Amino acid sequence: MYKNILVTGGSGLLGNGFKAVASEYPERRFVFVGSKDCDLTDRAQVTQLVGECRPDAIVHTAALAGGIQYSTSHPATLLRDNVLMNLNVMEAARAHGVGKVIETLSTGMYPPEAPNPISEDSIHDGPPHESNYSYSFAKRLIDPAIKAYRTEYGLNCIGLVSNGIFGEHANFRRAESVMVAALIRRFYENRHGTDPIVIWGDGSPLREYTYSQDMARAFMWCLDHYDDPQILHIGSTEENSVRDTALMIADAMAIDRDRISFDTSKPAGILRKATDNSRFVSRSGFQYTPFRVGLERTIHWFMEHYHVPGAVKL
Repeated sequence: MYKNILVTGGSGLLGNGFKAVASEYPERRFVFVGSKDCDLTDRAQVTQLVGECRPDAIVHTAALAGGIQYSTSHPATLLRDNVLMNLNVMEAARAHGVGKVIETLSTGMYPPEAPNPISEDSIHDGPPHESNYSYSFAKRLIDPAIKAYRTEYGLNCIGLVSNGIFGEHANFRRAESVMVAALIRRFYENRHGTDPIVIWGDGSPLREYTYSQDMARAFMWCLDHYDDPQILHIGSTEENSVRDTALMIADAMAIDRDRISFDTSKPAGILRKATDNSRFVSRSGFQYTPFRVGLERTIHWFMEHYHVPGAVKL
């Protein structure tokens, strides 16, 4: 059993998911590290951090990410910082003899032409989407890095692939938030009145989202039970359309559904990017929180904390 676990990205959405479920693992000690505690792009700082914490395992969830606007204007930053963070964590783990390392990949790295449901084997089957190529290649590099560090140094390192994550403590900043968080904020800030709440596209694209606490529990299962060099999909495969997600949010906030308007002159995005998580579920028997349940919890938290200074990333 890995008892001392260092979690990077401790102030992020997934890091907070780990904090929420930490009490379910009373025999474990979690150390959460955020960007204010250590610059993970600085190899010396990372090596010092791991040396001081002496963890049995490292769960590396930290990443630099953003919306399309940020991705298209800062591609070099995204590529450089994410590659440095990933390799610095693995190097520090190697240097200090850490028992196990989990690296985090993203389904956004797959080529747009990958057949649905997307399997783990599709990772290198074509270029990623042009709008996010640098972040995608940084994530893809984790796959050969895992194999290389296992072969040369015997480092027990695995790669877990998340799809969209949502939950309390998400990033709700307009330029950085993903679809669910962006809609929650937009609906809440426009809940009064009668003006239309406009959503790009026709609302038909289907998306998979996994509740952050479920994702943390899936990581923990893999920490204890998965040691294969093959990357692994661990996200929920429940799909909901953009339209249905918007309707759920409107209902949870008691907003008239008729106020929702779809601007079909704007791009809707890829229609579907479903994933195959059968390798994980067949081994673990994992059960996910239904999307609507997790969404209502997230909305309730957001509405309770919106006016609390510093509580919500706005």
